[in-house]
Amino acid sequence: MEDLGSDRRSFLKNVGGGLIAAGAVSAVAQDAAAAGHEAVTQTQETQAAITPQKALQMLKDGNARFVAGKPLKRDYLAQVKATSAGQFPFAAIVGCIDSRESATLTFDQGIGDVFAARIAGNFVNDDLLGSLEFACAAAGAKLILVVGHSECGAIKGACDDVVLGNLTQTLANLKPAVAAVSGFDSDRSSANAKFVQAVAEKNVELTVARIKQRSAILRDMAEKGDIGIEGAMYDVHTGKVMFM
Repeated sequence: MEDLGSDRRSFLKNVGGGLIAAGAVSAVAQDAAAAGHEAVTQTQETQAAITPQKALQMLKDGNARFVAGKPLKRDYLAQVKATSAGQFPFAAIVGCIDSRESATLTFDQGIGDVFAARIAGNFVNDDLLGSLEFACAAAGAKLILVVGHSECGAIKGACDDVVLGNLTQTLANLKPAVAAVSGFDSDRSSANAKFVQAVAEKNVELTVARIKQRSAILRDMAEKGDIGIEGAMYDVHTGKVMFM
């Protein structure tokens, strides 16, 4: 395989993302700021110091703050200015378009912290995979988190074989998850909340597997330990994220 690091550096230079944002702080300073309930903007230095395991813990901690109603303090306009010369997100989140869940809000993250790819049913296709390859191989994100959620309308539509214009093809991407869930023979429709939840969780599991299967770049990075690829479920009733 070609030198991914060299390609990434070259790509970032060409798009202007290799510039270090103003006001760079060390990883130690970042941790200290978080401990003081003040967020900092990700920089090239802080991003490089984050491991896949730490990235996952940062999202877990962020959701805990969200649920507790204790978000970190942020100056969003200052973050806009700090990221204008370059971005260094530590994670990429694949989520649903559902209005009740926001990757930035529910994980208590700010501007420049995470890439957010959203599509009904949080599945991946070639375009989403390309976006994730950009996020990790080109822009340095250390974690891909696939986030499904309870009461998912797209999952319900797939369970009920809904046919509606272009949505029909979108829901077809979720049918493998419906088929992979056994049991529930008495009711395999959207009226069965437990079945819908089981399909949503299976869809996350299959999406994580597809990312590894269909992207040689991301699979190689994961095998080398450069990135993590994980799944999670968001509860629209409580705001809590269950990491799978």
